Amino acid sequence: MSNPAVRATPIASLASAPLPPAAPAPAVEVRGFDRRFGDVVVLQGLDLRIEQGEFVALLGRSGSGKTTLLRTLAGLDPAEGQSVRTPSARAVVFQEPRLLPWKRVWRNVTLGLAGGDAKARAEAALAEVGLEHRATVWPSTLSGGEAQRVALARALVREPRLLLLDEPFASLDALTRIRMHDLVLSLWRRHAPAVLIVTHDVDEAIALADRVLVLDGGRIAAEERIDLPRPREVGAGFQAVRRRLLGALGVDPAPHGEHRAAAPSVAPFPVREVSP
Repeated sequence: MSNPAVRATPIASLASAPLPPAAPAPAVEVRGFDRRFGDVVVLQGLDLRIEQGEFVALLGRSGSGKTTLLRTLAGLDPAEGQSVRTPSARAVVFQEPRLLPWKRVWRNVTLGLAGGDAKARAEAALAEVGLEHRATVWPSTLSGGEAQRVALARALVREPRLLLLDEPFASLDALTRIRMHDLVLSLWRRHAPAVLIVTHDVDEAIALADRVLVLDGGRIAAEERIDLPRPREVGAGFQAVRRRLLGALGVDPAPHGEHRAAAPSVAPFPVREVSP
């Protein structure tokens, strides 16, 4: 005997019920990636996933394959027959600005850019990095920090969905690096690309990223999600994350409250974000 309190759902109602929204595809997805140069295996069986709008930092010893991975994601090195998915709209900022000295600043920003509005777009990008007043000068007149901001404008003018940063602040002095951190965070919040920054600097990685990965033995050997609120002060939480990452890199963390002279550091004060 049927229970009158139980009502069957008609098949037509089930068919018309809305489906839950599909999860957005990641900005980057790499599966089982291998890279070797002759007999030297650099990357082996590497898996990597970066969500849309996520800021990820990649740490590793020299020669661990960080730049090799970044070049593959940028499309600069081939990956035929392997599972590497990236957005077509992507841009790279290298350690050196790589500006053409015979082209004025705005023309460096528009390199390879199509369309009749290229100059206006370059000027808008330069304004975002605070260099609209330097648009018509020669690259030789720029400071190191200004040249790197031009390189950043050249990347942003392409409206990338994936921004790749290959140790872009390594050659800058400490104060300029802090200002560049502020600028990158501000631009990331405004444009929301996925970002992968390659760095040797543990403090820089913690200050900037949502997630820090350690590359070792050709694979992602450690992962640390950074849940600290921004701006990130070098307090107890920061130091705890720092010790874990240094341990993953094979460096003995200093005792609590001490700093190792050999360990990389950005600055002993907060990294501030600039509001858009």
